[in-house]
Amino acid sequence: MKGATTISVAGDSLAAGEEANSPASALVIAWSQEEPHRVGELALFVDPGRPHVIGRGDDNEGDSSAVRAYFIRQRPGANTAPVPLGGRSISRRQLVVTPRSFGLEIERVGRVPMVVNGVQVDRHSVHPGDTVLLKGQLLLHCVRRARVMPELRFLPDDDAPFGEPDRLGILGESPLVWHLRDQLAFAAKADTHVLLTGASGTGKELAARAIHALSRRAKRPLVSRNAATFPSGLIDAELFGNVKSYPNPGMPERPGLVGQADGGTLFLDEIAELPLDMQAHLLRVLDEGGEYQRLGEATARRADVRLVGATNRDPSSMKHDLLARLTVRIALPTLDERREDVPLLVRHLLLRAAKKSPEIGERFVRKMPDGRPDVQVDASLVEVLLRADLETNVRELDAILWRALAASGRDAVSLPEDMLPRAEAPEPSAEAIRASLGKAEGNVARAAKELRLSRYALYRLMRRHGL
Repeated sequence: MKGATTISVAGDSLAAGEEANSPASALVIAWSQEEPHRVGELALFVDPGRPHVIGRGDDNEGDSSAVRAYFIRQRPGANTAPVPLGGRSISRRQLVVTPRSFGLEIERVGRVPMVVNGVQVDRHSVHPGDTVLLKGQLLLHCVRRARVMPELRFLPDDDAPFGEPDRLGILGESPLVWHLRDQLAFAAKADTHVLLTGASGTGKELAARAIHALSRRAKRPLVSRNAATFPSGLIDAELFGNVKSYPNPGMPERPGLVGQADGGTLFLDEIAELPLDMQAHLLRVLDEGGEYQRLGEATARRADVRLVGATNRDPSSMKHDLLARLTVRIALPTLDERREDVPLLVRHLLLRAAKKSPEIGERFVRKMPDGRPDVQVDASLVEVLLRADLETNVRELDAILWRALAASGRDAVSLPEDMLPRAEAPEPSAEAIRASLGKAEGNVARAAKELRLSRYALYRLMRRHGL
C-alpha cells in the first residue's frame, strides 16, 4: 500500500509526506442511490475560506472563483485519483462548500433539496458527526481526516477491495481501523502475550484470530474459550487438564486448553472474569519455559503457548502480575469513534443476512454492473444509524438490521417504525451542556439522559462547542 508521489485533495495537489497528518474537514459518502460502490469515499477540504463546488461531472461551468471538489478513496500512504460524481439528478453545481476553522459552511445551489441533521435548509454550518442529505440521491457525513493516512509499518500488503472485509475479516476504511490492523500485525510479530480491551461488540475475538493468522503460529491451533464459562472448582482442570478419574472419579483424561494450544495461541475471552486466585495459576505457564501441571500428575509439563486475553472491564481490575505478563495491549475502537465505517458495516451485515436467509434477502439484493451483489437500503436507515447510540457496537447494529429486515415491506431495507425520527427539541446551548455535565459530575451518559440526547449526540455537541 505504498503511496503515490502526488495526492489530489479537493482540487489541490499535495506532495506525499507534506503535512501528511494535518487534519482537515471532510465529507464521506455514506449512501448513494446511483453509485453505491462509492460509499466510504471522501472529499477533503484543506483551504479555509476558499469555496469548493460539489456536483455531477467535472465542469465548473466557467466559475473560476471556486475549486471543484472530488471524492477519493483514502488508504494508508495513498489517495486514489479523484473521480467526478455521477448521478443524473444531481446538478453540476449542487453544493458550495467553504471550509472554516473547524467545520464546513454548506450552501445548496443545485436543484436537489438539502437536509442537514434531519432539517431541510439551503445553507448551514456542519461539524464532525453531522449528516448532509441530498434527498433521494446522496448522504454525506462530516468528519476530520488527515490529508494523507500514515503508511502502515507492520501489516503485509492486502489487496482487499475498497469497502470490503480484508483477508482477516476486518471491515473498515477509517484511520482508526487501519491503525488497529497495524497494531494487530505488530502484536502477531512480537509473539508475546496480548491483552485486547474494548466494549462489547467491538470485535475482540476477530482481533485475536487476526493476531494468530498473522503470526508464525498460524499453522498451529488457535484454542478459544470464554473464561466466564469455566465451571466453578474445575478451572484448573479446564486450563491445564487432568489425569483420568482426577479430581473426581469417572472424569476422563483431558489435555486442558494449554495442552491443546501448545505451539499455537490460547484466546481467553473475558479473562478478567477469572477469580484473582485463579489468575495467579496462569503465571508460570506464561513465563519463559511455559511450565504447568495437569491435575493428578506428579511431573511438570511445558507448553509453548501465546496467550491472547480480552476484556471489556478496566484492566486494573485484574491481578497485577498477570497484567504485567500481558505486555502488548490493544484497545479496540467503538463504532462511536469510527462512525464513517457504519455504512460499510450496514451493507456487509445485510449481505451476510441475505446469504444466511435467502428467502428474506432476495427482496433487497441487486446485482451491480461489475457483477457484485449490493443491498437496497433507504438513506433514512443509514442516516439514523450514523447517529444512533450503539452501546454494544456491531452486535447491536446487527440486531437493528434484523429488525429492519422484518419491518421492511418494499424493495429497500427501511427504518423500523420505532426508530423513526421524532420532532427534535432545540439543541441545548454550550452553557446548558456544561451545567448538565457539572451536575452529572462529568458522567456523559447521565448528562445525555437529562438533556434527552443520545450519548453520541452529546459527544458531537461537546466537540462542536469545544467542551
